[in-house]
Formats: sequence, C-alpha cells, structure tokens
Amino acid sequence: MDIQAVVFDVNGTLVRIETEDGMDQIFRSAAHFLTYQGIDLCREQVRELYFRIMKEQQRASPEKYPEFDAVAIWQRIIHGHLTDFTRTLPAAKLDQMPLFLAEMSRGISRHRLRLYPNVREVLDVLRGRYPLALVTDAQSAYVRGELHRVGLLGYFDPIVISGDHGYRKPDRRLFQLALDSVGVPAGNAVYVGNHMHRDIFGAREAGLKTVMFDSDQGTKVYRDCVPDYTITDFGDLLNILGIPPR
Repeated sequence: MDIQAVVFDVNGTLVRIETEDGMDQIFRSAAHFLTYQGIDLCREQVRELYFRIMKEQQRASPEKYPEFDAVAIWQRIIHGHLTDFTRTLPAAKLDQMPLFLAEMSRGISRHRLRLYPNVREVLDVLRGRYPLALVTDAQSAYVRGELHRVGLLGYFDPIVISGDHGYRKPDRRLFQLALDSVGVPAGNAVYVGNHMHRDIFGAREAGLKTVMFDSDQGTKVYRDCVPDYTITDFGDLLNILGIPPR
C-alpha cells in the first residue's frame, strides 16, 4: 500500500471510554446549578427537556445520519426559562453557561477514560512518518478535553468532529474533510476504527483503506462489509504499514 496518511476513530479505537448519559446525577447537578442562575427546574424536568430537544434537533435535520448539538440543547433550556434574575446576570456568564453544562454533564457521565494498550507507542512511531488525523462522532465540548486528559491532543491535525457539522459517520463527507485537510487522496489513506458500520463501511465508501480494531466496543458486523485488515493488538498496525516496531 502507498499510504500517505493515517486517520483514526477515537472512542473504542484509541480510547476506552464508558459513559452513562441518562444517569440521575447529571440532571440533578444541572438543576442545582440552574437554581443559582434563577431557573427553577427539577431534575426530571431537566432530563425531559434535554432529551426532547435532542430528538427535535435530529428530526429537524435534513441529514441521513443527523448529529445533535449538546451545547445548543443547554442553550435552549436556559433561554426558554429565563427569569428576571437570570436576565441580570453578566452577558459573558450567560454565554458560557451552555458550554459549562455540556462539559459538566459529560464529566459526570464518564466512568472510564483510558488508552488501549500500545496506542501511544504506535502513534509515536507513526507521527514521524505520516500526517495523522481524527474523524470522530462526538461533541466539540467533549473531544479535545478527553484527548488532552489521555495525552493525545497534540498528535492529530485535523480533528474532524461530527458535532461541528450536524451529521455523523458513516457519512463520507466527514472522511473527506480529513483528506482535504491533509491533502492526501482517499486511496492513499487508511482509516482505523472499531465500528463496522460507522467506521469501516463509512471509510470504505469514502475510498479509504480500512483497518478494523476489534476492541471490546463497537458493532462488529454490518451487512457484507469486510475491512481490508483486522487487528486485536494496536501494535499490529505497524506491521500492516510495513514499519518495524521499535
């Protein structure tokens, strides 16, 4: 293979993450925070509003694979329940509250965040040889902070996040955004992911070579889709690329 760039998924591929997005503590904490901003909602009201607005966003989207916008959800909750007290808050504070609530909610929901074995060692080898990019289904409010937490933020350019575009993988446009940024044709790039539909099928449809990382997360079967390569140890990616391990 004449590979000139390597593109990765994040969660389930580089990072093992476990979240519980519907847990009570998220909405209890959000309700308590909102109380101090003059907005009196109980946790069940906050939960109902959050998921209703999320569904409304997705139904209103013209995309085949719509993505939600967590910050916009919290913004609608806040601006839909403004009180006289809330309106006296500094504008800068009001502007920051939706992002704060999105980040806080993600942090509360997260049970686990760690790299899979050998990820950093492999990336250290690859970044001296190839442009490295990310294409991930996620929210900007989450991704960069989580990459920073596991020490990977500086490895990738670009970082293509579905939440910034309103659609999710397997939409081929997300992969093309990464290819356009690194200036590499699809046939000279490889995509590494853990989900047969969103990652492998999506990247294949965009023209990339594909490597399925058979991790403990992600869907392993989609129709007749077959990756070019399958690995269970991240170190095997070097063998596929013809790079001797250190």
